[in-house]
Amino acid sequence: MTARRLSLLTLIAVRFLRGGRSRLMDGTARSALLGTTIGVAAMVVAMALMTGYKEDLQQKLTQGNAAVLVYPLSEARLGNSSEAVDKLAEINLVDEVRRVTYGQGSLSSRNHPESVDISLRGVDPGRRLQGLGEIRLEPSLEGQPPLEGVTDVILGLDLAERLDPEPGEVLRLMVLGVRGGRPRFAYESVRQVGTFRSGFSEFDRKLVVTDRSRVEALAGAGVGESVYEIIVADLSRTAEVAARADEALGPDHLVVDWRELNRELFTALRIQQIALFLVMGLIVLVSTFNVASNLVVLVRERMRDVGVLAALGLGPNSLRSLFLLYGGGLTLLGLSAGVALGWAVSWALTRFELIKFEQDLAAIYFISSIPFRVRLGDVLAVVAFTAAVTALACWFPARRGSRVRPALALRCE
Repeated sequence: MTARRLSLLTLIAVRFLRGGRSRLMDGTARSALLGTTIGVAAMVVAMALMTGYKEDLQQKLTQGNAAVLVYPLSEARLGNSSEAVDKLAEINLVDEVRRVTYGQGSLSSRNHPESVDISLRGVDPGRRLQGLGEIRLEPSLEGQPPLEGVTDVILGLDLAERLDPEPGEVLRLMVLGVRGGRPRFAYESVRQVGTFRSGFSEFDRKLVVTDRSRVEALAGAGVGESVYEIIVADLSRTAEVAARADEALGPDHLVVDWRELNRELFTALRIQQIALFLVMGLIVLVSTFNVASNLVVLVRERMRDVGVLAALGLGPNSLRSLFLLYGGGLTLLGLSAGVALGWAVSWALTRFELIKFEQDLAAIYFISSIPFRVRLGDVLAVVAFTAAVTALACWFPARRGSRVRPALALRCE
C-alpha cells in the first residue's frame, strides 16, 4: 500500500470516527471509547500497584538491612572482623561495609508495663541512623549528656507509640543472651532519644537501635548474633558482589544476598503481578467487543458510503485496511485516555497516601502504605496487550465490510 493511499484511508477513517447524522454510531463509538479507557486505566493502576509494592518492599529491605549479608561461621573468623571488613571493602562495587550485632528481648514502659517483644540492632556509633528512613530526635533531650548507667536507644515509630513513654523516661529492657553455652537474661535501663519511620512494618513495630558495644555486652557477640552488612548502590549487581565476597572470605563465612533471602516472597509477588495483569486484562477484552460491535454498526450505517468507495476503485484489501484504521484510531484514543487516567489516579494515590494500613494489617503486608509507580515497561505491556486483542476483535468485522458488493451497497437506503 502506497503512502498516498494510506493517507487517504486514514483521512476517511478519521471522518468515519467523527460520526455523521446517525446518532447510533456516535453513541456506540463513545461507549467503546469509554470501555477501552476504563479498562486500560484499570490495568495501569493495577500494574502500578504491584510494581510500587514490590519496589518499595525491596528498597526498605535493602536499606534496613543490606544488599549482601555475611555470616561468620566460627569464633576465630568472628574475632578477625577488621580483616574481613578490609577484604570486603576492597571489592569494587561495594559502597560500605559495617558490622552489626542483633539480639532479642522485650521492652516495657510506665504507660505500657506489659513487656513488648523487640529486636535489638547494634551498630557502630555515628552509623545507627543509616538506612532507617525518616528520623526524629527527641527535642527535649537535645544537648543533654547521656545518663550514667542508662543506654540511649532509638525506637521504631510504631513501637514508640505503643509504649508511649514520657520524654526522658527510663525504660526497662530485658535481653536474652548466651553465656557459656547457657541462656541467660540481662537487664538494662534505656532512654528513648528518638524514633525512626522506615515504612517497613517489621522494623517500625519491633526494632530498637543502639550502639553495638551495648548489644554485644547484653546479648553476646558469638556466632549467629553478628553479621557484616555490605551496602551496594546497584542492586542489580548484588549477585556479583556476593560471589566476590564469597571468594574473598572463603568457606568459613556464609554469604547471601537479598534475592536469596527473600526469593519465595518476590517469586510470589511476580506470580501475583502476572495473574493480576491477566485478570484486569479481561476488562480490556470486554471493551474490545464494544470496538468490534462499533465496527459492525459502522458497516451497516455506512453501507452506501462503502459502496461508493468500492465503486471508485477501493479493493477489498483497502476496505479492510480502512475499517482496521477506524478500529485502531478508536483504540488509540482509548489507550491515550486510559494511560493518562491511570497515571493520574496512581499519582494521587501515592501523593496523598490514600491506601494506608493500620499496624495489624501492616504486619501482614510488611509496609504501612502502598506507593503506585507507573513504569514504562508496564505501560508498554498494557499497550501491546490492548492493541493485540483489539486488532484480533476488529479483524472479523473489517473482513466482512471488505466483502460488500458495490451494486448491493448502493441500493441500500
